[in-house]
Amino acid sequence: MLYTTRIRALRDDHDLNQTQVANAIHVAQTTYSDYEKGKVRIPVECLIELAKFYNVDMNYITGVSDVANSFPVK
Repeated sequence: MLYTTRIRALRDDHDLNQTQVANAIHVAQTTYSDYEKGKVRIPVECLIELAKFYNVDMNYITGVSDVANSFPVK
């Protein structure tokens, strides 16, 4: 699964709109929209923020794993 599909699915599963997620990761809504559409690659920093926001690990966000483990705590 592509990360674009995964971040869209996570947003839908949490009943959020793009503006809410964009605000949570400190980007413009149009930028977040471009992430979901695959027009722009998501910077690692934003992937980390998304993983924290949804409390899932990076492997799940990026589609490496289909198991949504919690975000690791230091």
